[in-house]
Amino acid sequence: MQDDADQVLDAEQWRLEAQAIINDVKKHVQDLRVSERLTSTNQMIYLNLITLEGLRFCVELSVAGFAIVGNRHDDTSNASNERFETPYGLLNFVSPQYRNSFGNALLDKLKELSDKQ
Repeated sequence: MQDDADQVLDAEQWRLEAQAIINDVKKHVQDLRVSERLTSTNQMIYLNLITLEGLRFCVELSVAGFAIVGNRHDDTSNASNERFETPYGLLNFVSPQYRNSFGNALLDKLKELSDKQ
């Protein structure tokens, strides 16, 4: 059996993984997309993020999780040792408005469920 840390995805699988993440959080960010300038490998893919506050980051997604690697798009010069297991953890760390947006969406869903009963 293979260790998760040894798992290698090809570039297309990384793109699919990134797109699923983008679709999941797009309501809670201004923009999130795969970097067109930085090359994806079988080890990682880079995402360009604009938070609801308008802050720009370059995020590395790898089997180790999510890490901010730059304070502007397509920039890997500011790699952090801080890793996040989920996109939600990363967004919670960098974007207070993400917390509000996510919380409000959750309340809306709960109200919708309550109204159906």
